[in-house]
Amino acid sequence: MNVHSFTFNLFSENTYILTDNHSKQCVIIDPGCSNYYEQNILMDFIQNQQLKPVLLLNTHCHIDHVFGNQWVKDTFNIPFYAHQKEIDNLHKLPMYAPMFGIPPFHSPFPDKYIDEKDTITFSKTTLTILFTPGHSVGSICFYHADSHQIISGDVLFNGSIGRYDLPGGNFYTLIESIKTKLLTLPNQTTVYSGHGPATTIGHERYNNPFLIS
Repeated sequence: MNVHSFTFNLFSENTYILTDNHSKQCVIIDPGCSNYYEQNILMDFIQNQQLKPVLLLNTHCHIDHVFGNQWVKDTFNIPFYAHQKEIDNLHKLPMYAPMFGIPPFHSPFPDKYIDEKDTITFSKTTLTILFTPGHSVGSICFYHADSHQIISGDVLFNGSIGRYDLPGGNFYTLIESIKTKLLTLPNQTTVYSGHGPATTIGHERYNNPFLIS
């Protein structure tokens, strides 16, 4: 599996496109493109690589991760999957946006709710889902076991962890999610976070100040 990263919007959020070497199918995760310029960056990459988007996924539905949901749905006419517990965040987008000086906007609602019992398949790639609440009540991660890569949303960062002081966040739940779901993965697993540079499970296991005990 190949992971392509784009950093968008005033929150410096990481948007991901996943591809493999077997077809031109791709999956878009957490489209943070918040304006025409950022939408064009994503579109230019897709067109230049001759990709065919087949699925839109959200790790969670905080405002910075969903700016581009409607654009992706309208442009590519593809299904959108997220965890059911994130629906409240989508309902509250018009209320949260003005707090950041952003005009109210809406996101579509998921076509399907997904949880740990589900898998995501595109082309010949299969992703498993890890339910990892704590930053948000319905946070999920997408793990590709064959290549040891995980899209972690805002659960785990390089040298840090996700915020837990937002509505629905909880420090102890977040730490439990990281220790029981992410730190069980091999050390060489590359972690692609919702913000900042990539890291590995091994690096965070031995160096992250929130996880060393």
